Amino acid sequence: MRYQSQSVAYWYFAVAMVLFGLQLVFGLLSATKYIGPDPLLYILPFDVTKVIHTNLLIVWVLTGFMGATYWMIPEESRAELHSTKLAYVQLVLWTLMGVTAIIGYLFRYGTGNKLLEQPLPHKIVIVICMLIFLYNIGMTIRKAGRFTTTEAVLMIGFVSAALLYLPALLHYENYTVSIFYRWWTIHLWVEGVWMMIMGGFLAYLLIRLSGADREVMEKWLYVIVGLVFLAGILGTAHHYYWVGVPTYWLPIGGFFSALEPLALVGMAAYAYGAMRRSGLAHPNTLALHWTIGSVLFSLFGAGLLGLAHTWPSVNKWTHGTLITAMHGHAAFYGAYAMIVMAMISYALPSLTAGRREQGTALGYWAFWLQITGMFGMTLSFATAGIAQVYLERIMGMGYLDAQLKIQIHFVMLIATASLFTVGVALFIYDFFRYTPRFVLDDTEPVLAEREVHPT
Repeated sequence: MRYQSQSVAYWYFAVAMVLFGLQLVFGLLSATKYIGPDPLLYILPFDVTKVIHTNLLIVWVLTGFMGATYWMIPEESRAELHSTKLAYVQLVLWTLMGVTAIIGYLFRYGTGNKLLEQPLPHKIVIVICMLIFLYNIGMTIRKAGRFTTTEAVLMIGFVSAALLYLPALLHYENYTVSIFYRWWTIHLWVEGVWMMIMGGFLAYLLIRLSGADREVMEKWLYVIVGLVFLAGILGTAHHYYWVGVPTYWLPIGGFFSALEPLALVGMAAYAYGAMRRSGLAHPNTLALHWTIGSVLFSLFGAGLLGLAHTWPSVNKWTHGTLITAMHGHAAFYGAYAMIVMAMISYALPSLTAGRREQGTALGYWAFWLQITGMFGMTLSFATAGIAQVYLERIMGMGYLDAQLKIQIHFVMLIATASLFTVGVALFIYDFFRYTPRFVLDDTEPVLAEREVHPT
């Protein structure tokens, strides 16, 4: 650890890990409700467990993003964070918002707007936290007088994410209008500006883990940003197919959704180029696993599986089925969960005492169990979704009758999800089993970039 203020990242990572574990608990609860009698039907019905599961995902990933930024910005700017006190105040507010929102969902206190169920008071706290975060990061960069392209892309992503949250503060009586503007936040976050945030972290990790030339890596960032803006923004139209808007959104959504994987292909080429130049020379091979894994799994989940069902003539059959869950789980995990775990794996040897930089055996078990489990979950959702589309949309079978026919796929889903959960549990245990260390290491190089150059 080169800067004392980087230690604040540890507590953001710790909160993210706790929320990640809770997310899996509610995810498994939701899955088990598909395969038999539900003893918790009147205590924790499916609509409650699913809302908590999806909202925890968004909160823990954003918490990880913030922690990773507080780790990365001092190194990129070569200066201490503007205010660690503000960072801790933000974390306390953010955590209280998340915990009270979950408690509220248990009592059905929410807006009912999918993925934006937070009540207005909680949304105001989210805005305050984002303003504190952006001010803290912005002042750090300004005082340092050093502004890299990697930081610029990251800041554009966060500022855009904050601005795109504003439509979520408004209430619309008309359902079609509400759905129309909801995707301004949800789609343009997860298939737009969050991709820029991921690109910023990816550039940071590849520069340090591969020793690749910064100028070359940052040129690739421009390509990725361009592709995100080109395809991601108008690709929002694939959410408008069947919500009551004019039909001209169909060709727009189909064409630009087909272009969306180009940004992910660009990221894959970006990572491949960096690894080809330097190989696996950096000692932190665990962080390398998560970094390259994130690129490849996001190309599979967000790119390939997204393209597979966003074309209008396909989506008219698959919309609102388990095919969407197939794409959503693989895409979110590959693009965002894995990049957060890559940043954590890179930072932890400097934030904890006694941890080997190469990573631990538990860390590698966690990686492979998660990859295997998530791939199995994706296949389970895919087979269940294909059967659901055929039975419901083509054969005309009722929803509940179709669910009985596809129960075996949920048995497989729970089996593979349990494997994934073991991997996550190992990662969380490996995170907390080493004592935090918040002292500067005098053996660390003075420069902010500890690059490994190919021999």
